[in-house]
Amino acid sequence: MNEDTPVLTERRERVLVITINRPDQRNAVNAAVAGGIATALDELDAGDELSVGVLTGAGKGFCAGMDLKAFVAGERPWAGDRGFAGITQRSADKPLIAAIEGFAVAGGLEVALACDLMVAARGAKLGVPEVKRSLVAAGGALLRLPRVLPRNVATEMAFTGEPIEAERAYELGMVNRLAEPGQALSTALELAEQIAAGGPLALAATKRILRESPDWPDSEFFQRQAEIAAPVMDSQDAREGARAFAEKRPPVDRVRKRRAPPARAQPQSLGSADQASQPYELTDDVTSPPAHLPHPMRWPAANGSRRGRGAHTGRCPAMSRGSGDPG
Repeated sequence: MNEDTPVLTERRERVLVITINRPDQRNAVNAAVAGGIATALDELDAGDELSVGVLTGAGKGFCAGMDLKAFVAGERPWAGDRGFAGITQRSADKPLIAAIEGFAVAGGLEVALACDLMVAARGAKLGVPEVKRSLVAAGGALLRLPRVLPRNVATEMAFTGEPIEAERAYELGMVNRLAEPGQALSTALELAEQIAAGGPLALAATKRILRESPDWPDSEFFQRQAEIAAPVMDSQDAREGARAFAEKRPPVDRVRKRRAPPARAQPQSLGSADQASQPYELTDDVTSPPAHLPHPMRWPAANGSRRGRGAHTGRCPAMSRGSGDPG
């Protein structure tokens, strides 16, 4: 493994494996790592042939948070609107799994929390110790921990700075799958392959609804969901999926459309923090309601608007461009 490259990527069929590659520094996040993760997420979102990402760390641990030495030297480990570590404010548009060995602490846990799912090796330590150093876990832990753990457990972790082990996190629902030490990546890849078997348009739309719907009033949920789901239900993907189910065979020739990104220079490495990101979008022609879809799977037609589409970016409202925390 080339330790001169702070972030590595490897394509395994429809899965993109992203590895933080600073094992001698406990995979601490500096500007190069932030830029590398952001660029890797851009690759995941833009790749029509990719459906799922797996984020992991080289060596004995996942990530220990911010590189304090680099921070003191003037580096700021943020990447555009993706935020700290190139992920905490805006993660991938496609499903993303954290594969954790050893430890995910401070900003490292916040990176894992920015993923959709977690796989952790038994005995791995998960925590936010910032208060022990008179600091605040400002990279998203205070927003996301109470969503994946009982609130009192999350509050105790934040107040005391004490970690919990992967086994307890699994029992409480924070960790999706436990792995034997050294097997977190392989277990995460098994989960990724299960997810990648789904339709790519359906996966992207499902993640978008899960991500945006907490901000929707209950009275608007079905209308806003329809704006995202209707083009998928009217796509070639959906028709092929229905035919394949009826014919008891795997679906084939799925359509993978996306809006073309603006022309830009190709990145030369995964260590740059200034790469622009291009979100993955569903681009079927949905300017009018699909005629065959009954209410409420139609676009609202009050004034021809498409309210809700694009209005929510999935960014964390509690985060700012300068947030983050030390490792």
